[in-house]
Amino acid sequence: MPRKTAVSITGDAFYINGSITYPDRFYKGYKIEGLLMNSRMVQGVFDDRNSETVSMWAYPDTGEWDAERNTREFLDAMPDWRSYGLLALTINLQGGSPEGYSKGQPWHNSAIETDGSLNPDYIDRLRRIIDRADELGMIVILGYFYFGQDERVRDEAAVIRAVDNITHWIFDQGYTNVLVEVNNECNVQRYVHDILMPDRVHELIERVKGITRDGQRLLVGTSYGGGRVSRENVVHTSDFLLMHGNGVSDPNRIAEMVQQARQVPGYRTMPILFNEDDHFDFDKPLNNFVAAISEYASWGYFDPGENNYCDGYQSVPVQWGLNTERKKAFFEKVREVAGDSA
Repeated sequence: MPRKTAVSITGDAFYINGSITYPDRFYKGYKIEGLLMNSRMVQGVFDDRNSETVSMWAYPDTGEWDAERNTREFLDAMPDWRSYGLLALTINLQGGSPEGYSKGQPWHNSAIETDGSLNPDYIDRLRRIIDRADELGMIVILGYFYFGQDERVRDEAAVIRAVDNITHWIFDQGYTNVLVEVNNECNVQRYVHDILMPDRVHELIERVKGITRDGQRLLVGTSYGGGRVSRENVVHTSDFLLMHGNGVSDPNRIAEMVQQARQVPGYRTMPILFNEDDHFDFDKPLNNFVAAISEYASWGYFDPGENNYCDGYQSVPVQWGLNTERKKAFFEKVREVAGDSA
């Protein structure tokens, strides 16, 4: 099937279909062209295969959880996100905490089976999302593993098998609009497989890079917890550097993180991309979003929800529309930053 959207990197800039993103755009003197404004939408394929916890995610109007409804409403919302200038979204095969933040994760939300094979229902939902993104000219940052769910995979051999399976599946579909995030926050001390931890995660990055089709390969990296900068082994092997701003309440620290990342041994010119940050203040002249772009780094919105209601983009059941003032403020900020260039 011919695809409409292809992502590429030249230097420290992202390109879509050979054209730089947000062409010729500046915002308050900061260069925007080449950046990739994004949002963490990891629950787009969410399900819970634990019969003891699935009722926690029931829709208020039906009293039941419905994975198909979740993905259908996600697909319906995507054109609206794109209309504001959002160019990328993060989806995870093992999701994120459906409570926003959680100490434990008894639910079973994994597109990856115990032996490293792929669950067909999850993959079908993922296919529909990536297909829609392709139609809309959007990029999907696809996360493979998430702490708290990686123990659903039996052993290291199964982890490697899963990496191979999903990477080959992306090629089989002909997708050219996917960036790979091997795992979410590799340094969080809840992973159970050594190869997903900081000392060895670069092995999986290299494995993804080593899988090719017709001379093409995927662009790949991994992320660290809030406030952390990529280590040397990841910098050496990644195509772009992923960072998170969670826990960083001072926007100046966001700018400092970008500066520090460019000083890590092995760094060469490449994009720096925040794809998770739960700080907002979009009405203020300096916030984490503005601080990131001031250092020529892309920024990504993470909305865990407010007041314990399921009104954030990570809290299940998700309302995928712009139903809160916070969501509206983010998308209006994207529109302000991107202007007509999007």
